[in-house]
Amino acid sequence: MKQTYKFLFAILMAAMIFSFGANKSISQVTDIDGNTYKTITIGKQVWFSENLNVEHYRNGDVIPQVQDKEEWASLTSGAWCYYDNNSGNGTTYGKLYNWYAVNDSRGLAPEGWHVSTDEEFTKLYDFLGGADIAGNKMKSTNGWDENGNGTNSSDFSGLPGGYRNHDGYFGNLGRNGCFWTSTDFNSINAWFRNLVFSLSDVIRHNYLYVNGLYVRCVKD
Repeated sequence: MKQTYKFLFAILMAAMIFSFGANKSISQVTDIDGNTYKTITIGKQVWFSENLNVEHYRNGDVIPQVQDKEEWASLTSGAWCYYDNNSGNGTTYGKLYNWYAVNDSRGLAPEGWHVSTDEEFTKLYDFLGGADIAGNKMKSTNGWDENGNGTNSSDFSGLPGGYRNHDGYFGNLGRNGCFWTSTDFNSINAWFRNLVFSLSDVIRHNYLYVNGLYVRCVKD
C-alpha cells in the first residue's frame, strides 16, 4: 500500500511540475526587422520577455532615430533612441521610444501582437501577487544597482535600462526599468510601469508623451 501511495505521489508531483513548466513555456517571435524575442506565458497572457528593438513600423515605414536632445524635446511624432545614444546599450536594453511611436496607427508591435495596455500590466502583477511584491518577481537577477536585483521568478526579465526625459537628457541606468503602456492618461501624458532598484513594488504612473521609455508587447 505504501508503494502505491509513493507511486501516486510521484505521478502527482510530475504532473504539477509539468503544469508549472507549461505555464512558463518560452517561445520566440520575430519583428519586421528580423529581430527575435523570447516570449513567456504568465497566467493567461503571453508577453515579450525582452524589450522591443524595432526600427520600422509594422507597415515598413521607418521610425526615426533622434539623438539630439533639443530635437527630442520638441518631437510630436514617433521616434526612438538608445540610452545615452550608445548602440551598445541597445544590445542589452533595446530601444527607448516616445509615446507617439507607441500610439502610431502604423503599428509598433509585430503582427499578432500589441503594446501592452494599462489594464494588461495590472492583470500581470495581480497574477504575481499584487503591485507591492510583483516588482521583485519581474526584475532580472543582475544589473540593478545596490543589490537591487530581483528573483525574476516570473521570467519577465525586467532590466534597469533607465529612460530619456522630456528635455532629451538620459537618467537612472541601473536604477529604473520603465515600460510604456498604450493607454493615455490625458492629452499629453500616458500610463507607464516602473521597476525600481530599491523597491519590490511595481509603480504605476503617467509620463509626458515625449519621454523615452521601453516597450513590452502582449499577444493579441
